Amino acid sequence: MAKHPVKLARRAVTATKPNAIEVIEPRSGRRVFSSFRYSHIEVTAHGGKAHLRARNTRFEDGKLTSESFEGELEGGAYDQVVKQTQQYVANQTAQFLRAFSLFLPFSMKRPSDRD
Repeated sequence: MAKHPVKLARRAVTATKPNAIEVIEPRSGRRVFSSFRYSHIEVTAHGGKAHLRARNTRFEDGKLTSESFEGELEGGAYDQVVKQTQQYVANQTAQFLRAFSLFLPFSMKRPSDRD
């Protein structure tokens, strides 16, 4: 009958190679435990002109930096930005849904629009 708990024989401790573990040092001399970036862009149309407001804040290497910008553009710029944004979202959505199309039943015959 076995004795419980089972005791293992002692083994010698082996040293590892000095370069066995790669240590990644931070860019600065200080230990940075966090960093973040935040950006916000707002485009509005008012009075036939497009108003642009942008803000960028970041914390890197222990330094907090904040930038802001305000400007005015011609009215057509707003329409162009909206059109580009809608096209970008539509393309991203189509690409996302294309990944799931493999799970849908495939039909060689297209349904007709005539009733």
